[in-house]
Amino acid sequence: MWKKSLLMFLFSLPVQKAALDCERMRKTNEFSSPNLESKTHEVMRGQNVSLFCSHKNNSLEITYNLFLGGKNLGCHDRKGEPATFNLTISEARDLGPYKCKAQVSNCSKYSYEFNFTFVDPVAAPVLNISVIQTKTDQYIMLHCISFNGSLPINYTFFEENITISPTISKDVREPAEFNLTKSNTGEGKEYRCEAKNRLPNHAKYSQFVTIPLIGGDSCPFCLQLLLPGLLLLVLIVIILVLAFWMLPKYKARKAMKENKSRVYENTSMEAGIYANICSKQEDEESVPDLESRQCVPIAQDETEGSQEIHYATPAFQAVAPRDWEASNDYKTDYVYTELNF
Repeated sequence: MWKKSLLMFLFSLPVQKAALDCERMRKTNEFSSPNLESKTHEVMRGQNVSLFCSHKNNSLEITYNLFLGGKNLGCHDRKGEPATFNLTISEARDLGPYKCKAQVSNCSKYSYEFNFTFVDPVAAPVLNISVIQTKTDQYIMLHCISFNGSLPINYTFFEENITISPTISKDVREPAEFNLTKSNTGEGKEYRCEAKNRLPNHAKYSQFVTIPLIGGDSCPFCLQLLLPGLLLLVLIVIILVLAFWMLPKYKARKAMKENKSRVYENTSMEAGIYANICSKQEDEESVPDLESRQCVPIAQDETEGSQEIHYATPAFQAVAPRDWEASNDYKTDYVYTELNF
């Protein structure tokens, strides 16, 4: 019986010693809570990240365990260096909370919770430049905006790869603005801007934009400003030329149609008059000593649109001479006859 009690006492000594050691480490702060950290809190979907669990006591052999909620994701034994846990953040449930447990013998401590946050990367920003030109200076207004990416977004402006502005932070989706004044040196400078948010190593740059030279004999904006006006002027000239070219032809064609209509009407009237004359002469009695009169009927073509007119031969009849009193009581020897149709 006493042997059994001795064995139990011998086995309980390590447990008691470990309990005493754990209690001693807690009181002396030799074994505090571990630290859990990562290089970034903001991640993209599908991004690979690393969590580091460490302890400030480098002399202890510590077992580190990583938990997501109540799920154990793995363990590492380390002495004097942190344990590294590699993860892939694909869904919202992968964001956290994470905890790290450090254990020495039967003494264990937990770290604070750690959570990730989804952040969308910025898109390449767009840089617009407005220039107000004077005789001596150029007033340059730079506008930069990224249309995608989680807010806030920080913007920085560059001239020839040299920073010319402080960091401009925007919490709303609007362009960052920066103004500067340059003297007219005759040199076109290149400008661009940078946009970045909380995602590290995901900054994006705009395309280089060159300010065109203004002044002297060169005028790069003149053609762009005058081209629409020139096109409109050419169009107006073409319309006027066509109008002046077509109008005389239209008037001439209209006049020809009217003249043709008048000729047809006059021809019809003359044909009717001469037809009546011939009919009247046939009804009257013939006059002695006159040549027979010929009266040819009016001929019409198949279309009845045009008519052929034949004229009668005039006949003359002698009459008794009369005394015609000329001017200044001068007697004339001429004898007049009557002309009958």
